[in-house]
Amino acid sequence: MAIVQRTVQASPEQVFTVLADGWTYSDWVVGTVHIRDVDEHWPAVGAQLHHKAGPWPLSLQDSSTVLAVVPGRSLRLRAGLWPLGSAIVTIDLAPAGGGTRIVMAEDFEAGPLLWIRNKINDLVLHRRNIESLSRLTDIVLRSAGRVGRDQR
Repeated sequence: MAIVQRTVQASPEQVFTVLADGWTYSDWVVGTVHIRDVDEHWPAVGAQLHHKAGPWPLSLQDSSTVLAVVPGRSLRLRAGLWPLGSAIVTIDLAPAGGGTRIVMAEDFEAGPLLWIRNKINDLVLHRRNIESLSRLTDIVLRSAGRVGRDQR
């Protein structure tokens, strides 16, 4: 399982506002290259965002589904990338020193990626999610009217 965290100088509600905009996911989720559609009730339980991942012409189309949500606090998704498999991604938000600590955990749930789980896969997911949180931070700061990268 890949677990990464970072603190951003914005409120949990400001961070969640970005998470609640499914159209931004290709801007911050590393590997997602295009959001094709977002259910109107995103990020309610059962809502989906439909995405493409990977480089063209090899990109794969699938969707991610909200499994649980606590507005302003957490979001749990089943991220699909068939035929490679799917993963469970949990994003938790907690107040931290005037900002928000974001903790992102991802683990394969099904498919060939689950079967070949090893330390190398965990390291790749870990590095990918560090970059994803860096990108998310930039979007949160920009939307909060702040400029530049936050402290790591």
